[in-house]
Amino acid sequence: MPEWTFAQTDPDQQLAQIQYFSVMKQDSGAEVEFLITVKEYAAPKDPTMRFLALADKQTNLKSAPFTPCGWGRTLLEALSDCVRSVSKFPIHG
Repeated sequence: MPEWTFAQTDPDQQLAQIQYFSVMKQDSGAEVEFLITVKEYAAPKDPTMRFLALADKQTNLKSAPFTPCGWGRTLLEALSDCVRSVSKFPIHG
């Protein structure tokens, strides 16, 4: 277990380490950058959801806005899920 996780004294604190990633999406001939924040929780309530990846922009804005995200046991699983979600819908619908 990484040393930083021992800084959490109460599970309700939800201590997390944060990493940032960037991915580009083509939309209507323009490049749009999505910043993805990945949180690794020290003691997740559900062990299968240790990592949460969340994009900074929504897609599908004209019909049903959707914020791309992903959960997983590993950073790769959560980040890959979020990147796939970014690609799923156009930005402006």
